[in-house]
Amino acid sequence: MIPTVLATRYVAPLREGGSLPGLVEAEDLGIYVMKFRGAGQGLKALVAEVIVGELARRLDIRTPEMKALLLSRKIARYEADQEVQDLLKASIGLNLGIDFLPGSFGYDGVTFKPPAEEAARIVWLDAFVANIDRSWRNPNLLIWHRKLWCIDHGASLIFHHNWAGTSPSKFAARPFDKSDHILSEVAGGKVAAAHEELSARISEGLLKEVLELVPDEWLEPAAGAEDPAGVRSLYLEFLTARLSGSAAWLPE
Repeated sequence: MIPTVLATRYVAPLREGGSLPGLVEAEDLGIYVMKFRGAGQGLKALVAEVIVGELARRLDIRTPEMKALLLSRKIARYEADQEVQDLLKASIGLNLGIDFLPGSFGYDGVTFKPPAEEAARIVWLDAFVANIDRSWRNPNLLIWHRKLWCIDHGASLIFHHNWAGTSPSKFAARPFDKSDHILSEVAGGKVAAAHEELSARISEGLLKEVLELVPDEWLEPAAGAEDPAGVRSLYLEFLTARLSGSAAWLPE
């Protein structure tokens, strides 16, 4: 499981996101962007963040460090904002903390452009995990120390919102439309080369290691998978099917 630290102080809300994430200080003296288990997107968004974020890290795509943040009831008691207090009370227990990158700013495609190969790797990862949330409307990319960082992967892995209504084979063939992707033009025609490199680096063993990082209590039971081990097996089945299929999902 990802490391766990105790949240010690709620600092401020980040109202840019629809889920109302917040800045939180933890016992390790770190400052984290907390993604709340009680937010509207629910636990599956946290699961997607960990799986995709750790996949990105294993593929040398920059993404901030993640930890599980243990939120106690006493922190909510001293919050004056009623909306935030309600969210804190609904999120007692393990939440997700994303390392805060001080001084970072959002990618706009003008002041900074990554190399085409780097852009292609990000487009490929988003295509593999079916991340629909990296567009001009919502880039989810930061510039920090003159380098590009990927954040906010919670909209990925759409199959886990409807286990019964889909199958590994359907997900394996689901195409990815990169026309709306913010890095599509920068990547140019290099996504196929990124596929050759990155798909070869993802093995079943690596996927199992990544899935083990997700806290058990975030893995909600599904039909035919009543315990965390069963749910992890479902994720593994869907991801390996997409990886080992005909790559019909690969954007041209």
